[in-house]
Amino acid sequence: MAGMLAKSICQQRGAITLQSSLLLFTGALLVFILAAAFVTSFGHFRDYVADQLGDHARDGATATGLSLSNAIDGSDKVASSSLIDAVFDSGRYLSIEYVDLSGEVVAGRRTALQGTASPAWFIRLVTLPVPMAEAEVVRGWTRLGKVQVVSHPGRAYDDLWRITVGLLVSVLVIGGAGLLALFLMLRRLLRPLKDVEAQARALGQRDFRKRVQVRSTRELNQVTEAMNQMADDLGQLFDGQGKLIQHLRKVNNEDLVTGLVSRSAFDQRLKAELESEERAAPGVLIMIQLGYFADYTRAYGRSEGDQLLKQIAGGLKNFVIQHPGAFVGRRTGAEFAVFMPGASAVDVRVWAEELIAGLDSIYADLAAPMDTLVHAGLAVTADGLGARDLLAASDEALRAAQQRDESGCWLAENSLETHHNMETWRMIISQAITDSKLSLWLQPMVQGEAQTRVHYQVFSRIDTVEGVLKAGVFVPMAERLGLIMDIDRLLLQRVLERLAAHPQERLAISLGNASVADPAFRNDVVASLREAGALVGRLWVGIAEQTIHHHRKEVGLLVRELVRLGVPVLVDRFGVGGVPFSYLKNLPFQALRIDNSFIHKLDSHDENRFWLQSVVAIARSRGVKVFATGVETATEYSVLCSLGIDGAMGYHLGRPFAAGQSSTGEA
Repeated sequence: MAGMLAKSICQQRGAITLQSSLLLFTGALLVFILAAAFVTSFGHFRDYVADQLGDHARDGATATGLSLSNAIDGSDKVASSSLIDAVFDSGRYLSIEYVDLSGEVVAGRRTALQGTASPAWFIRLVTLPVPMAEAEVVRGWTRLGKVQVVSHPGRAYDDLWRITVGLLVSVLVIGGAGLLALFLMLRRLLRPLKDVEAQARALGQRDFRKRVQVRSTRELNQVTEAMNQMADDLGQLFDGQGKLIQHLRKVNNEDLVTGLVSRSAFDQRLKAELESEERAAPGVLIMIQLGYFADYTRAYGRSEGDQLLKQIAGGLKNFVIQHPGAFVGRRTGAEFAVFMPGASAVDVRVWAEELIAGLDSIYADLAAPMDTLVHAGLAVTADGLGARDLLAASDEALRAAQQRDESGCWLAENSLETHHNMETWRMIISQAITDSKLSLWLQPMVQGEAQTRVHYQVFSRIDTVEGVLKAGVFVPMAERLGLIMDIDRLLLQRVLERLAAHPQERLAISLGNASVADPAFRNDVVASLREAGALVGRLWVGIAEQTIHHHRKEVGLLVRELVRLGVPVLVDRFGVGGVPFSYLKNLPFQALRIDNSFIHKLDSHDENRFWLQSVVAIARSRGVKVFATGVETATEYSVLCSLGIDGAMGYHLGRPFAAGQSSTGEA
């Protein structure tokens, strides 16, 4: 709902605002009224001045006619001329002429229109009528002629000019003050609408915290109250939906006592790690068992036993946090399992011994004075070794460790050291970074039955003297060695070059945990993307859910910068991070990418299918896309299509290929 509202606002961005409409209409009406008043007043003043001008001419004609008739002899041209000169010089006239009965001018004076303060253009514009007034000249009962008088309109033009200027100034002052008052009033009355717009945009970005506090008219107050109520309702709805997803994930994938991954979920994820070709990599499985746990629960009760398991689970969680990519689960009773992808047996053995020592210390402190033992069995992955075989090998190693009467770990006999140690890995990865021996491999993300391509997921591989190594092999080691930032910088550089060279492509990358947490790397990424310009809109940036869990503040800083640059951001490996779904409410992610452990055999896993269906429904309501990875069979993809997934990838839909090759190439 909020997304639709924000979309509607964006569509209307080019239209005139309500404030502008009201201001334009009311202002135009005010200007029209003032203009009409000005024109009417001007017309009245012009008519009045014209009438005065006519009266002045008639008065002059009457006075001159009487003077010529009574005061002097009108037949005397010299006396008549003197009288007319006296009258002409004392008044404002254009002409005074004494005409006899035959039409001959006996005496008269004329002058041109001059000496006015009015502009010439104004005189031409208004053009006052210049009426001629006449009066008879008689001697006794005899008509001698007539006097013709035309008043000088100069002063009339000046009076009319002053009146016009005064009217115009008054109209401008009144109109300007009225428009200013109208603008201020509308801005004050409509101020809540700007806050409502900002609130709608915040809702579109899943931020339900913004409220409209400005008060205005009763109608607008009702609108703002309704918007605030909607924000509250949407926030509560989202929280409820997030809690539902979290609850479903816990029910289906978490152990109720310890909060660790359940046995079925651990096995599912382990299968996905071992059986996915792109993620298949060296790794070590650690099986851990607490000795004498049954005696402990009999002595202290089940409640204390559960508390002990929670303490042990806390120690295991801290261990996993220190080793990116590793994950832990509870098998049954006091048995736990840890898988460490991309690690060698020699390194894991050292880490496992430290872990066992720490767990034994926790166990001994809680169980004193009882005897305690903690054993671990280690098994190394190998080609052709499935999840069931690896579990059996680690279980066998655990039984061997339990033959000793002290805490410790045992490496399975068939787990010979075939992988490099940490220092060798450091040399291999550092050399590849120095020589820029990193290549891009692309795997299509498709949608629908027609398998329309959405974008390409980018995998990195490095060239070494031993051959090409997949990301699943070297990335976990690069994370542990603190080299992942340099790998990601090189990856981003190659991806931006690819986008510039292929303007029709859309690509997606995933950033390492340590990269996102590093301030220098975040600054470099933002600078590179800002310099790249508009093409970054075709780049999806993925951040693992576990990274969000452990580096919430750093992730927030990076995501907001990326969104400002127009870079779409997605949550990678969604579902395995153990993070409350509510983080989507505060961070503007555009998509989720479901971890492949939830997709593996989805057609026969009812719990995961129901969970995924809930995720898709809630994400859709928030305008967030949902992608899936690890699709290996047609039935898995069919289920995803029925759920309305926005995109999926996997070996069934397209294998990775080198960036310089055709999409039909294989890894």
